[in-house]
Amino acid sequence: MADHADDGGHSDHHEHDEGRSTAPQSAYTGRDVAVGWVVALVGLLVTFGIPIALTI
Repeated sequence: MADHADDGGHSDHHEHDEGRSTAPQSAYTGRDVAVGWVVALVGLLVTFGIPIALTI
């Protein structure tokens, strides 16, 4: 059975950049929402609009 107590010299203590957050609970602005809507609409246009336009 392998000895899991040996961490190979690695430490669980890492430096974290507090300026970056990926948590969904993070605050966001109205601009962030608007950018999200624009990205979604462009994606829908590419996914559905172009194929429909090519069949007409």
